[in-house]
Amino acid sequence: MPKKKWLSEELKHLENKGSKEFVRKLQSNKEKSLKAIQLLFENLGQEARETQDASKIMVKYLKEGNISKEEEKELKSQIVDIFKAVGLGVPFVLIPGSSLLLPFLVKMAEKKGIKLLPTAFNDSEKKNEIESTQSNITDEENK
Repeated sequence: MPKKKWLSEELKHLENKGSKEFVRKLQSNKEKSLKAIQLLFENLGQEARETQDASKIMVKYLKEGNISKEEEKELKSQIVDIFKAVGLGVPFVLIPGSSLLLPFLVKMAEKKGIKLLPTAFNDSEKKNEIESTQSNITDEENK
């Protein structure tokens, strides 16, 4: 489904549920919102690749009975990331329109010192881009 059509459908759903002010703010920041959502999916793709690498390490462990300390550390890190992704993903898949709230939820958690996102989202360049987009959207909200 094209990105803009998907966003339009999500916005229409929110508007029908009575979130007109929120929808208006998102529409006024449509390009920023799309960029943030695109970055989210890029990072999810990175997490998928890391999970695939972790599964190879797990298979190696099952076949050979041992793995290096570095592989063990990578596997543990990826398992934590999987739990983070599942914890974030399930509610956002089950509740229509809630995927648009993810940037706000992440920003609130970061203010409390909680890292909700998996490590693929911690790349400093990408993180700065996400924070910039979130900050711009929040600034628009406060106007």
